[in-house]
Amino acid sequence: MANHKATKKDVRQAEKRRDRNRYNGKTTRNAIRDLKAIKGQKEAGEQLPEVASMIDKLAKQGVIHKNKAANLKSKLAKKVNALAAAK
Repeated sequence: MANHKATKKDVRQAEKRRDRNRYNGKTTRNAIRDLKAIKGQKEAGEQLPEVASMIDKLAKQGVIHKNKAANLKSKLAKKVNALAAAK
């Protein structure tokens, strides 16, 4: 266990950051799952920018890699566009 005052503070800060990152990551994964489950093109088109924004925020914070964020957004956009083409 940490003995210095600054190190104890750093442990507290790291725990807060970890909890925040886990919450934001899980919330984004749930939003992605929900977007993939949508069958209507209009509804999916409305949700896509919100989910893409959440993914961008995770990448900006360093929770996920920027290339992973780009890949996720690309796959989601393909799925939404496929729904439009199916009709």
